[in-house]
Amino acid sequence: MNDTSLFQSNFPNRNKSRSMGVKLIVVCTLALLMTIPALFVSGLVDDRTERAGEVVREISGHEGGQQTFLGPTIAVPYSIPPQTPTDHTRGGIYLVFPAQASAVVKTTTEERRRSLFKVPVYQADLKFDAKFDLTGVPAALPGAVLDWSRAEIVVGVSDARGALADATLTADGKTSTLVPAAIGPDIAIGGDQNNHVKVTLFGTNVGSMAKAGAQFSVTSALKFSGAQRIAVLAYGKTTHLAVQGDWRSPGFDGGFLPTSRTIYNNGFAAEWQVPFIARGVRAEGQSDSITGLDATALGVSFVEVADPYQSVNRSLKYALLFIGLIFISYFVFEVSTGKRVHPAQYVLVGVAQIIFYLLLLSLAERVGFDWGFLVAGGATVTLLSANTGWIFASRVQGWKASAIFASLYTLIYMLLRLEDNALLVGAIASFMAIAIAMYFTRGIDWYSSLPVSGGGPPPPPIPTSAATL
Repeated sequence: MNDTSLFQSNFPNRNKSRSMGVKLIVVCTLALLMTIPALFVSGLVDDRTERAGEVVREISGHEGGQQTFLGPTIAVPYSIPPQTPTDHTRGGIYLVFPAQASAVVKTTTEERRRSLFKVPVYQADLKFDAKFDLTGVPAALPGAVLDWSRAEIVVGVSDARGALADATLTADGKTSTLVPAAIGPDIAIGGDQNNHVKVTLFGTNVGSMAKAGAQFSVTSALKFSGAQRIAVLAYGKTTHLAVQGDWRSPGFDGGFLPTSRTIYNNGFAAEWQVPFIARGVRAEGQSDSITGLDATALGVSFVEVADPYQSVNRSLKYALLFIGLIFISYFVFEVSTGKRVHPAQYVLVGVAQIIFYLLLLSLAERVGFDWGFLVAGGATVTLLSANTGWIFASRVQGWKASAIFASLYTLIYMLLRLEDNALLVGAIASFMAIAIAMYFTRGIDWYSSLPVSGGGPPPPPIPTSAATL
């Protein structure tokens, strides 16, 4: 037997040893690689989100969808006589908005469920008041001849399928039922050339009331169903809107935010006041003048307090931080106990964390994100802590791991709930975690070798005869 064979037989662990510095690089690399399965989980979340969206659109379509309403507006057919023998008579619809508009909307909501998915739907009672001043009409259209005998007062809604009762209009003490407007079935209120936003018009002839210089008031009442959102356009030169509902987590959106809002335990109340200078749309003009009115929508969205898919997706954004902190914790256990942990065991720990996200997604769909996180996180912390006890053959290490991992999962939950401050808190927590790891590994000789099995003495020095070969 030569000297080399003698050295290999006497010191077989020498070639299997690995410096702790290299081991840390391996652990960090594994943490990076474990984010790849997290991408597949993210794809699954996207798929479930798309499925939920399909259910929402299907249920919303039956209820009328997201409704947008236009209050009473005068529509007058007009014609412009030819100015030369070669000209043709031109015509169209001239719109006159009320000088003052005031609307009251009251909603009652419920959740419609299909399988695991739910959609907030509502029934809305709407009352529109309008005061018209036709003095100076048509100032914006010189040379036009307005046919006041065919003038209508119209109201509009984005989806007429949600009607629960006939719409009515009260003027001069008389109440009329609104019918599809004679001027046309719908009118564009916004959008680009390829994506028009339209409202379906219903109206009634106003008779002798509507004429140049007249001043009068009307009231319209509607009852409609819808889903997810309701909005009223600022249909007057100055518009006041009051909305009341029983939904506990409303979202306010559109062109203007409420001037006042109150959210109760069993509902909400909000008011808008839009002056003419802020409206940005003329008080009267041809029908194309209404195309900018969509930007004045005063909207209320009936949203879930915590969308489980959005919350799970946000938690996946912290996957690398999450897995990295768990792996660093195992590495600190490893170097402080002298017990070597195989890379395969790190992989199993990473897989357990990926499965945590699957558990979280499946549970959040059924019991909500908060309870889902509690159950999935508790089960994962228990498993990882027990695994620590098994690997290091120590109950003490298992209890230490339980405290550390529970703190890490609590940190992740806090990050998801802090929203705007999540980045700041996450950055500070990461800084503290790496500082703690530096402190507990401050006395380590990173060039030294980790033993093949924990607790044993380091291998003896290489014999001179072998070292010279």
